[in-house]
Amino acid sequence: DADIAINWSGGLHHAKKSEASGFCYINDIVLAILELLKVHARVLYIDIDIHHGDGVEEAFYCTDRVMTFSLHKYGDFFPGTGHIKDTGAKEGTGFSVNAPLTSGMTDETYVRIFKPVMAKIMEVFRPGAIVLQCGADSIVGDRLGCFNLSLKGHAECVRYTKSFNVPTLVLGGGGYTIRNVARCWAYETSVLLDVELPDEIPYNDYYEFYAPDYKLHLTPDQRENLNTDASLESVRIDLLTQLNGLKGAPSVQMMEVPPDFELIKGSVGVEDDRTETKEE
Repeated sequence: DADIAINWSGGLHHAKKSEASGFCYINDIVLAILELLKVHARVLYIDIDIHHGDGVEEAFYCTDRVMTFSLHKYGDFFPGTGHIKDTGAKEGTGFSVNAPLTSGMTDETYVRIFKPVMAKIMEVFRPGAIVLQCGADSIVGDRLGCFNLSLKGHAECVRYTKSFNVPTLVLGGGGYTIRNVARCWAYETSVLLDVELPDEIPYNDYYEFYAPDYKLHLTPDQRENLNTDASLESVRIDLLTQLNGLKGAPSVQMMEVPPDFELIKGSVGVEDDRTETKEE
C-alpha cells in the first residue's frame, strides 16, 4: 500500500477500447481506474496535459463512479473534444468536467481555474482515490504545446492535489521537448516527496542537453495570453454551476472484490496440471 504511486511512463490518455490514438496504443489510465474501482466507490481523474483526455472521458462517460476533470487547449487542436458542455450521459451526467482553454495560459490564470474547481470537486464527489495525469506538453517551450506555464505553475496543481491527502496515482503523458519533460517530472517528483531541489542541474551524461543555462526551472515566454479575464471567469462559473448541480457523492454497493490476475493465472496453471494428470 502507498499514499502516492508514480509512473512517469504512463498517462496514455487518448487510446480507445478498440483503437490507438494520439501516440497512445493502450489506455493504461482506464485500466488503472478499473482496478481502483474494485476497492474504491469513487475515483477522480485529473488531466493537466494540454490535450483533452478524451480516451479516459469516453470510457467513463456514462458512470457516476468516475469523475473526469480535464484542462486543455480547445479549438483547432487535437483531439478536438472537451467542450464545456460535454458533461457526461445517463448516470454519468455532470461527472465529466471540461475546462476548454486557448493559447498562452500562464501560471496565475491556470491556477485560477484549477484550484476553485478542484476544491468543489473534492467537496461534492469525495473520491476514494485520485489519478493525476501530468502531461508536460502544457509547459512553456513544448514543440506541440502553446501554453506558457512554468514548472512551478504546472507543479502547483500536483501540490494542491496532494494537499487533500487522498491516495493518488501520478502519471506522465505528453511532452515533446524532451529536456523540459525531464525537468518537469524531476521537479514534480520532488514536490510529491517534499524534497527541495537546487536550480543548478548536476553534471550527468546528458548535461549538454540542458544548455545554455543548465538550470532546472524554465522562464515563461513574453507572449500574449489569449485567455481573457472574462473568458476564464465564464469557464470557472460554468464549471462550479455544473458541480453545484450534483446531488452529493454517489454511493455504490460494493461487491466481492474480483481476484487479481496473478491468482487467476495461477489457478489456470493448476487446472492444466490436473488435466495432464487425468490424461496420463
